[in-house]
Amino acid sequence: MDAVIPAAGRGSRLGALTDDRPKGLVDVGGRPLLAYALDAAVEAGADRLVVIVGYEAAAIVEWFGDTFSGVPITYVHQREQLGLGHAVLQARHAVDGTFLLVNGDNVFVDGVTLALEAVRAEGVDGVLGVEEAPREVARTTGVIETEAGGISGIVEKPDDPPSQLVTTGCYVLPAETFHACALVQPSAEGEYQLSEAVGLLCRAGFDFETVELGPRVNVNEPGDIEQAAKLVCGIG
Repeated sequence: MDAVIPAAGRGSRLGALTDDRPKGLVDVGGRPLLAYALDAAVEAGADRLVVIVGYEAAAIVEWFGDTFSGVPITYVHQREQLGLGHAVLQARHAVDGTFLLVNGDNVFVDGVTLALEAVRAEGVDGVLGVEEAPREVARTTGVIETEAGGISGIVEKPDDPPSQLVTTGCYVLPAETFHACALVQPSAEGEYQLSEAVGLLCRAGFDFETVELGPRVNVNEPGDIEQAAKLVCGIG
C-alpha cells in the first residue's frame, strides 16, 4: 500500500526553529520530526512513501533521499499551502488504490498499524484514526460526526462539538478520495479541507470506521517538541 505523508508546511508557530529549515527537519529527540511519520508508515507495511513537500523542499529531499528504511520515496510538490485536502490532491498521480495518510508533524508512539488492520475488515472503505479529547480541545480540531450509528463526516473546529472524538492525523482512504478532494470548495480561510472530502464520501455511501491509535503528539508549538521527545524516549 502507498503511504502519503504531507510535509509541505513551514510550521510558523514554531517561530525561529523553522526560519532556516522546514518543519519536518525540526529536531525531536535527536531525529527529524518527519522521520517519525515515515517510521509509522513503514512499520504499518507501506511499500512506497509519497512525501508532499513545499517550504524548503530541497532540504527534505536532500536529507531523506530516495529511500527510507529500504522503502522508496516519491516526492510531490505542493506549490501553495492551501489545506490538507489540497495537499492530498497533489498526490493523485502518484498513488495507486487505497492509501495510508500520516501527517508529517504527528508522532504516534505506538504506530498506526491498527488503522491498516481495521480497513481490511469486510465492508470497510476507510479508517479514521481518532482519540477522545476534552470539549475545549475538540473546538480546535476535526470532530467526528455520527448518524444512525455510523460516521457521517468530520466537522472542523465546531463551536458546539457533536462529539469528543477527534481526528489524529492518520487515515486510510479509498482512491476516490482524490475525486472528492477535487470537488471540495475552499473554506473562509481559503483552504481545502480533507474533512470535507471525507464527508462527501460518507454521504456517497462509503463506510468509514474509527480506530484509537494510542499516545501521539501533534507538533505545532515549541512545547510540543519537548512533549514528543519525552514520549518517544519513554519519559513521563
